[in-house]
Amino acid sequence: GWGSPGSLFPSTPRDSCKPLEAMVARVSQRAGVPSATKRGVRKAVTKAQVQKGAVRGKVVKPMSTEEWRKLQGGMAEKWPAPAYMEGPRNGRSHTSYRDETYEVVTRWSAETRIAYRPHAKAPGSKSHIRYEEYSRARTVAEALKFGSFPADWCWDYERGFIRVLGPVREEPLDISKVMDESRLTEVDRVIHRWHRRELAKSLGLKVEDLAVGKGSGESVLMRAHRLVAQRDAKAALEASRREGRKVREEEVLRVLRAWRFARNVTRLNVLPDGQDWVYSDTLGLLRDRAGVIHLTPATELYPEVAQLFNQYLLDRLPEEVQSFKWTTINVNCNYSAKLHRDGTNFGPSFIKAFGDFEGGLLKYWPEDDKKVDQLEQLKDRDAVSLNLKEQLGMFNGYCGHVVQPFEGERYTVVFFTSACFAKASEATKERQRELGFQYPAPDEDPHRLLRAPRGYKAGGGAVAPKGGKAVPAYRAYAAAEVDKGKPRCHGLRSKLVRNIAVKQGALKAKRGRAAGKS
Repeated sequence: GWGSPGSLFPSTPRDSCKPLEAMVARVSQRAGVPSATKRGVRKAVTKAQVQKGAVRGKVVKPMSTEEWRKLQGGMAEKWPAPAYMEGPRNGRSHTSYRDETYEVVTRWSAETRIAYRPHAKAPGSKSHIRYEEYSRARTVAEALKFGSFPADWCWDYERGFIRVLGPVREEPLDISKVMDESRLTEVDRVIHRWHRRELAKSLGLKVEDLAVGKGSGESVLMRAHRLVAQRDAKAALEASRREGRKVREEEVLRVLRAWRFARNVTRLNVLPDGQDWVYSDTLGLLRDRAGVIHLTPATELYPEVAQLFNQYLLDRLPEEVQSFKWTTINVNCNYSAKLHRDGTNFGPSFIKAFGDFEGGLLKYWPEDDKKVDQLEQLKDRDAVSLNLKEQLGMFNGYCGHVVQPFEGERYTVVFFTSACFAKASEATKERQRELGFQYPAPDEDPHRLLRAPRGYKAGGGAVAPKGGKAVPAYRAYAAAEVDKGKPRCHGLRSKLVRNIAVKQGALKAKRGRAAGKS
């Protein structure tokens, strides 16, 4: 399960074979046989010599298959495989490692202490000799020194042959945040190089595309999965244009499943009790902590993802709300937002949920005018519930709302206008239009599609209307109905598509230069 060392580091195949040759030479010396030559590495160890292999620096008694089998009694219970190995492989072959395994191994450092299951591999094989040698290791640095590689660690970990004792990093090493690379250990460098190549191979990507620029905030794993989401989004857009149809819900879901979400620690108003972060990303316009208004990096790096979400909504806007405008998309994964009010929105929001889940209704107080200081004082009887799995909903985000508990896999895509929209540069506005965002006019009326909330009486219930236009406080459309018909605005103008291609080419060239440095 470890493959050729040369396949992990093809740029220096001869050097990468030296640990294996040194290991065989040590085993041969301890077993009383001549040292192996480079050409004779595979033939250097006979079955008899395998059984005389050295462990922890001393010659051990030959081990028969029967003796080895006896030693395995109860070992599977004492050294179980990770629980996630019982789940489906989701189309992956048996030789591909799980994402969970990558998440574990890429958190290791040179100082991480590990323990190997004794004699886990059967005698009479090359893997047995190698395992007996490197299983002496008590740290990851020693495991590398004794001739094992990251692919070995993944293989052994998935089978319960390795027990991790710590310490481990809280997050995988992000090379883009390491400004002084002299502080990187050999373990850090080996894991990083291997991880990039392994991900590229398993996901059908180019290694050079996985280069992570300084300050990008993306790990290699995040970059890889987002590239797959970008590829899927581009294919879906091309298929819908070619076939003259709307973007399908399952195409959006496929992109959401491929997308690697960031751990967002800034959305304090939605954090469920007991959680320090949620999986949430923003595409489109944003005012950062320094007050600068710009497109988020993910929007520029993965433009087709934003285009796909925008086209999905454009295709489904009912006639009476086709003037809906938005500058920003919030994408969320698998959390129940606590009762909150949004503070940086202008006008209404559209929202749709995707995935295989039960529950997760959006509970919403349409007449909440913020005069109730404590959100907990809002009355349940004044709330309405939107089934976002079956409905496309429009609501005022600055009114109180909460996501009910759910079971399963739940994503939401929220379209809204950021309150800073009027201050964005003209170049930023034009770029957003290229990506399919419907940018509002400077004098946009925030209550044109949904009226302002009327507030609640002291004893409960909405305040009676005083006349005026019959504009609702919220809207809900059956997904099955808005899915029908032809797309409203199919695709982008060819000139804009060419502009996007040019900008993507420039970004790719920039990442190629970064790859040479990393």
